[in-house]
Amino acid sequence: MRRHLVSFHTLAARELTPLAIVRDLRWLLMLALALVALATMSQAVHAARRAPQAANSALAHASSNAAFMSGHILVGMKADADETTFTNALTKHGAHSRGKIDKTRTYVADVTPGSEEATVESLRNDPNVEFAELDRVIHADGTANDPMYGSEWHLAKIGAPTAWDYSTGAGITIAILDTGVDGTHPDLATKMVPGWNFYSNNSDTSDVNGHGTTVAGAAAAATNNSIGVASVAGGAKIMPVRIADPNAYASWSTVAQGITYAADHGARVVNLSYGGASGSSTIQQAASYLRAKGGVLFVAAGNTGAVDNTAPTDLIMVVAATLQDDTHASWSTYGSFVDISAPGYNIVSTARGGQYWYCWGTSLATPIVAGTAALILSKRPDFTAAQVDATLKASATDLGASGADPYFGAGRVNAAAAVQRAMATPAADTTKPTAVIAAPTGGAVAGTITVTANATDNVGVTRVELRANGALVGSDTAAPYQFAWNTTSVANGSVQLTATAYDAAGNAGVSAPVTVTVSNAALADTTPPTVSIASPTGGTVSSTITVSVNATDNVGVTRVDLLGNGVLLGTTNVAPYNFSWNSTTVANGSVTFTARAYDAAGNSKLSSGVTVTVSNLTGGTKSSDTTAPVVTIQAPANGSKVSSSLSVKATASDDSGSTALTMRVYLDGTLKTTTTGTSLSVNWNVKKLSPGTHTVQVTATDPSGNTGSSQVSVTK
Repeated sequence: MRRHLVSFHTLAARELTPLAIVRDLRWLLMLALALVALATMSQAVHAARRAPQAANSALAHASSNAAFMSGHILVGMKADADETTFTNALTKHGAHSRGKIDKTRTYVADVTPGSEEATVESLRNDPNVEFAELDRVIHADGTANDPMYGSEWHLAKIGAPTAWDYSTGAGITIAILDTGVDGTHPDLATKMVPGWNFYSNNSDTSDVNGHGTTVAGAAAAATNNSIGVASVAGGAKIMPVRIADPNAYASWSTVAQGITYAADHGARVVNLSYGGASGSSTIQQAASYLRAKGGVLFVAAGNTGAVDNTAPTDLIMVVAATLQDDTHASWSTYGSFVDISAPGYNIVSTARGGQYWYCWGTSLATPIVAGTAALILSKRPDFTAAQVDATLKASATDLGASGADPYFGAGRVNAAAAVQRAMATPAADTTKPTAVIAAPTGGAVAGTITVTANATDNVGVTRVELRANGALVGSDTAAPYQFAWNTTSVANGSVQLTATAYDAAGNAGVSAPVTVTVSNAALADTTPPTVSIASPTGGTVSSTITVSVNATDNVGVTRVDLLGNGVLLGTTNVAPYNFSWNSTTVANGSVTFTARAYDAAGNSKLSSGVTVTVSNLTGGTKSSDTTAPVVTIQAPANGSKVSSSLSVKATASDDSGSTALTMRVYLDGTLKTTTTGTSLSVNWNVKKLSPGTHTVQVTATDPSGNTGSSQVSVTK
């Protein structure tokens, strides 16, 4: 075929002669796609190489006529759920785990064909399930139409030539999640890096449809190479990730697997030119994983021409399409979920077999924004995903209503302004300050001494903290950084001093330790603290009260304990020494409070007692209830075995009819949790629990202070 020269900024020739283009078949193609979407597919969409096989299912249709995969669904496990309990929950609802999608908490679960929607609804109410959804089928949103004479108007419209003066996308890889990419195309061959085929579960990423090759060319076709077309990010690399069948249909599960693969193999930009993807919880989990690795996902809004009420998400950038006059393309899907827009009509790009053609659709708008993101990251590889998002939106050319709107999002992408803004953004300060203890440098110390620290930073030190054996003993915000340290606050012996310097960015640098020997023999502290109960001073109490303690010492109080009738009720080392005490945990009657204060030398003093009368009311009258609640442990069964998790379920009832029972769970005598009510359900990770027999005890205390309990034994 005849090839056309492309300059760095614009096409050098006006005519393109694609061999694969048909004339004016836009509406015929749209009708054909609709018919295909309504037909039953003979081929299933295959799943990931390391994830469960999400294919081998027929295509089905929801009541809304939106296609989904038959025979399996997608279920997200809650972060705090145990895997065994979760898979058991799936079974209870008629589903069976096929395995987890890599790097996510999403499971593919087999179900009886025809029961997909009912099972999803049932699972959404299960406490172990974060979300359940159909594995919906999505289709590529670009459509080829008649060849048109002209150049790549969209590059000048978004200011790409100006951006290229500073960045071409070098060093950045763009993953194209699509039908594959023709890696032999002369405008793409030098740009390819290895990818993966999640449809056939192999390394063959050749394009079986043509859509992926066109999308790849719009994002990162070779530029300034005297052939073919220019692209937004001609210096970027292309990672082909095939997620679709030959008709360009893909499922949410293959998309999620492609995203995590791209994240793990170095792609900072991921392009998904498919509509109907941003609302998937499965895809959002994968996008979150990508963002944690510094990558950004760009998704097409769709070509329905109608409003889409999908909720916006910060995890995905959704792209709508504009025309050459900066108006909204009438066929571009709109709604509050749209983040940004870009040219999407009469975009000339690469086609399979070394060809070129004109195309339209949000499938073309999306890689134009993705290419702009590559320009930003090439110039600022230190940027986080959130910084890329913010730069694209803040630099976009505002169109339509002032500010963000459902047609254009933040506006039409502006590559020149985006790169300029990225370069003007100050680099994040990641340099830690340095700190050194200048004096003392060692030896014996006694009494109050001066500790001096030196600290420097590339920007500036905001404060320096001094620690003795890890405990904070002083802070200074101005040089010279000096601290008056009373050595009598610690016991005689070896003490390690460290200084920590902080800067305005929160970076912290810790000095090398300096070891001194505290020797205060002549200044031995033998004076105990003074301590007293400040409130209450007596009288009648009920419900939860605050007990306040006063404590002082000639050197310093290190701890205060509160006791009730000689039983420890609480401890604190922070003044003022206040304790919150629930009087309903004891029977009505007299309780005597005492407090004991300690100092660093080990001296302690017990306060005088203060007696109060506990009188908690039930039904408006003083309770004469002496009957303890009845506790029933429903799980685990006595003598049962546990492995990685322990689920405890119990109920309690009281003769008073009160539902305000305080329920506590103990494992081997150690309190694990407390709740109020007549039932509880908790689950713990017990992987580190030692082998052998263990005791689970549940107690319930009524408002009159009566406590009932029940216990079982389990074996690990």
